[in-house]
Amino acid sequence: MREHVSSERRRGTVRDLRRDNRSVLLWSLYFDQPCTRQELSQATGLSPASVSNVVRELIEEGVVAEAGAVDSDGGRPRVLLRMNRDYGYVIGVDVGETRVRVELFDLAMNERARADYPLDPREHGVTTIVERILEGLSAVLADADVDASAVLGVGIGVPGVVEQGDEVLVHGQTYGWDAVPLERLLRSGTDLPLHIDNGANTMGRAEMWFGAGRGAQHAVVCLIGSGVGASIIAHGRTHRGSTSSAGEWGHTTIVVGGRSCRCGAAGCLEAYVGAEAVLDRFGRTPGQDEESALAALLDAAARGEDDATHVLDETALYLGVGLADLINLFNPEQIILGGWAGLLLGERLLPAIRDAAQQNSLKHAFSSTSIELGRLGPEAVALGAATLPIELFLNGAPLSLADRRRSAG
Repeated sequence: MREHVSSERRRGTVRDLRRDNRSVLLWSLYFDQPCTRQELSQATGLSPASVSNVVRELIEEGVVAEAGAVDSDGGRPRVLLRMNRDYGYVIGVDVGETRVRVELFDLAMNERARADYPLDPREHGVTTIVERILEGLSAVLADADVDASAVLGVGIGVPGVVEQGDEVLVHGQTYGWDAVPLERLLRSGTDLPLHIDNGANTMGRAEMWFGAGRGAQHAVVCLIGSGVGASIIAHGRTHRGSTSSAGEWGHTTIVVGGRSCRCGAAGCLEAYVGAEAVLDRFGRTPGQDEESALAALLDAAARGEDDATHVLDETALYLGVGLADLINLFNPEQIILGGWAGLLLGERLLPAIRDAAQQNSLKHAFSSTSIELGRLGPEAVALGAATLPIELFLNGAPLSLADRRRSAG
């Protein structure tokens, strides 16, 4: 999924054309590096002369570096090119229900530093979250010895609906957040460029860019943690709906008049397959955190304990039915299960989940859909959040403090 400026040639000024050529070339190089100038020309449709001109500029700026050479057919060796991973850095933040995770990456998306702050279920107040994010930003910059001026931007994945407008507002009903101006609150402690999106969408970006969904045009990436959400990908782009609230899959009704959900409704999917709900049905040991408790439930089922096995069988059924709804509604090529709880449950329950999805979806639609686990682990939300500034960088936007000061000058 590459939600960037179209690579189709557009009429415009010479400056527009040069910017477009640069963007098209950067996107191609970013995902297929290392590669030669000749390969870039073939992949982008740009002339060899245009590629040479853009590459020369990028090397002079330090964005692109040479990475050795490969033999050609009887001619001179061809120089390989790659992104200069140390040209700039990006930060990804995962505001989850069990922790706030902050990670700093170089331009090749290698993790350079991480800060983790476990959360108590009662610690979701806005002030607490803002403090943890700001503390994490300072920590990863210090740990990696990176100056803030080298940071292209910070992406933040949050639970709930993110309203993009003159001011970014977060509506997190299960958090008790109502139109929280998160970006403005964070400005009290940082002037780094900030980009905020729903956490399921950022996880979806990670899996579509680097993981199980790479190359797919129609997919649903499901985030299952304490709560449940989804990123819906149609024609290679995230479907957001009219007010950016599409993908609240966890709050679709699966049992009329069923269990109470944290959103205030009854019978939501989240009330049956979210980690909090699964543990509530099983009975969690007092004082035990959710991640440890879910692992203990899986261990109990592996030992053959009937209560644990029953809860997991029931969870697989409900989850499969929820996936069948997605299959019938969106006809995706792929459904990808992720999130810390989704990966734990999926490792044991995936065959049963697939069976339940097959039994409750249309045969033709199911036959063209694969259901698999995410490949990027529970860190995918932060990784995907970090792609928000990367996308703007590849599209040619000045992002870092130094870039923006140069542009202003």
